[in-house]
Amino acid sequence: MIEQALPNLGAWVALFGENTLPILRVTRRRLDEMRADLDRVDARELARVILQDPIMTVRVLAYIQPFRGRALQHDITTIAGAVMMSGITPFFNRFTELPTIEEMLQGQDRHALLGVLQIIRRAQRAADYAQEWSIWRHDINMEEVRIAALLHDLAEILVWCFAPKLGLDIHAQQTANPTMRSADAQMTTLGLTFQDIQLELCKEWHLPELLGRLIDDHNGEQARVKNVSLAVRLARHSAHGWDDPALPDDYRDIGELLNITPEAVRQRLGLEPLPGRDTSADE
Repeated sequence: MIEQALPNLGAWVALFGENTLPILRVTRRRLDEMRADLDRVDARELARVILQDPIMTVRVLAYIQPFRGRALQHDITTIAGAVMMSGITPFFNRFTELPTIEEMLQGQDRHALLGVLQIIRRAQRAADYAQEWSIWRHDINMEEVRIAALLHDLAEILVWCFAPKLGLDIHAQQTANPTMRSADAQMTTLGLTFQDIQLELCKEWHLPELLGRLIDDHNGEQARVKNVSLAVRLARHSAHGWDDPALPDDYRDIGELLNITPEAVRQRLGLEPLPGRDTSADE
């Protein structure tokens, strides 16, 4: 386990690139169940399992990219497409005896495992939001948007897995100072941000350029990128309940993206109407 910040961005990328990345225990269990009955495995069902796990998702995308150069003139940006390009049997032959996050963090501070599982749950919720809004917006490929939201905080997940002490330190800073920007806490502890690591990993693993653009918040004026970033924001701000002071701004910005009112956004999220609010105009 890493206990001190690495000297530079390249060292972090090398750490993650040279090690086998762990997946969720539930993902491994479900893959093992499918492996036991390959004749009945459906590519879409397999993709649904993979798309609940950020690390498994990125492992599959990184694995499939060399196939693109040999067989296709365009990037493979969906998991179902990656599985079909690989083939079911070769896929399961490639991904065997996978390490798990739970095994990796065994013996560490119990808050480390809890912390990384909370971040993954947040990523899953962001992916769900992004997918729902992309369908509402009639996006031509909603799975690309879903994957980008799922992977948006991948570097944070990896730091918690490989350097849980540093992840806990960043979390402690933000807990002690709730108004502190997450990027500032990351800079204080790591000397760089999770986004810095994230974008470099996209290059290192030769991930589709499109996904790299969707994950990069600097492209925030593009509607699809905004879809992703707002989904990530909402999942982050609502992680501990629906009373975060940043949420009203989220509802406003999501409403602008979807061309509906902030109150209609709240309704779509299943929240109670604000006191004294007449919702008839939002229906």
